Amino acid sequence: MTSPGDQELSTVLRNADSPDWSVRAALGRRLAASDELDEVADVLHRLLLDLRDSAVTQETAEALLARKDTAGLRCVLLASSHAVEFWTLDQLGDALDCNPEWMTTEGADRLIQQLHELAADDDAGVRDEAQRILSRLRPREEWARDSDDDPR
Repeated sequence: MTSPGDQELSTVLRNADSPDWSVRAALGRRLAASDELDEVADVLHRLLLDLRDSAVTQETAEALLARKDTAGLRCVLLASSHAVEFWTLDQLGDALDCNPEWMTTEGADRLIQQLHELAADDDAGVRDEAQRILSRLRPREEWARDSDDDPR
């Protein structure tokens, strides 16, 4: 998807304010696939911090993380740094912690590389979130050493 044009912009903004959670969630998924995240970042941020339904937060975050790129991860970390409601923090945390892509060696390596990049981001909230997650991760060398010591 390319970024929304002028004609689509009013529809995007109307859908972002829809009373129907499924319309807002569908918009979050659609915008997450945008080639130009910067142009839709404000709307994505609003959807990630949706106060009316945590499913909007969850689906938007999962779609951004499914991109497998630093830009999508950055959007989720930025929202996490601004979240004040427990359920929003919970949904964003679940999207980050339960991403099956990160259970593979390739996915975990990509995540760690992206987190290191974002740990130097211009935004303090993004930096802090990236550093917080990195501090919880065990280096693969520790896992390998521990499994070598396991007598099973």
